[in-house]
Amino acid sequence: MSLPLDSFTPLQRTQKTDAINRPSTTLWQDARRRFKKNPLAMGGLIVLILICLFGFVGPFFSHFNYYSNDLSHTLNPPSWVHPFGTDELGRDILTRAMYGTQISLAIGFGSVLINLTIGIIYGGISGYVGGRIDNLMQRFIDIIFSVPDMLYVILLMVLLGSGLRNIFIVLGIEYWVTMARIVRGQILTMREQEFVLAARTLGASTPRILFKHLLPNTVGQIIVVSALQIPAAIFMEAFLSFIGLGVQPPLVSLGYMAAEGRGNIPGYAFALIFPAALIAILMLAFNFIGDGLRDAFDPKMRK
Repeated sequence: MSLPLDSFTPLQRTQKTDAINRPSTTLWQDARRRFKKNPLAMGGLIVLILICLFGFVGPFFSHFNYYSNDLSHTLNPPSWVHPFGTDELGRDILTRAMYGTQISLAIGFGSVLINLTIGIIYGGISGYVGGRIDNLMQRFIDIIFSVPDMLYVILLMVLLGSGLRNIFIVLGIEYWVTMARIVRGQILTMREQEFVLAARTLGASTPRILFKHLLPNTVGQIIVVSALQIPAAIFMEAFLSFIGLGVQPPLVSLGYMAAEGRGNIPGYAFALIFPAALIAILMLAFNFIGDGLRDAFDPKMRK
């Protein structure tokens, strides 16, 4: 039998349904929010910006250049005219530190760009193709890992010769293996997921799947690793310059200045203290930024 509609009374809700009070955010928005809440990371970013201004804007306000000699003012202690003092050839250490900061930062960022190019392509292909090709590619990486980093870099520098261009090449080649392994691991975890299967079903080519769908999802890890590899490259360049395999005159880097200043200890320690302090500050700033990015992109840290 059928019942008339007026026999039913609509149910009155006595409680409000659950509502989403917090607006949805993307991965980048959430990472940026958490990065801003990290005081050490923000402090490192501010220090890095100040150092970049010091290196790239400071020379425009300096009355000296980094290569002219003034033998009448050799090894002068810090003063109002020369806040960092002068070196054994009478050159202003502050001005040389500005140009040295430019070279050190350029080496750090330039070598990471080479590292990204090689590591992302190599690791992406290895992780997506898999099988025998992946095994062969990973055994090649194992061979490179078996050689100590310091020995590997020194051998390459001796083979290619010292100079700024060769430093870019050597440091870019030296650090790509870590990036390749990280990218491969990320690709291995994603290549069997539904969105990759859907792309294959729709006829997407392998390069499109790799570069359009998979690699963009590894950007977070890539940024974190890159931020931590930049200070490693700067420190390695400082070490190479310290042993005479780094930049050559008239170019100057912070490592080269430290190598010059070590001969003036203990009487004129300021020639070593200022460039060494800049290297230490750069290392700390990049490490704080890298740690902050790692926490910002870590899904376990989401609240």
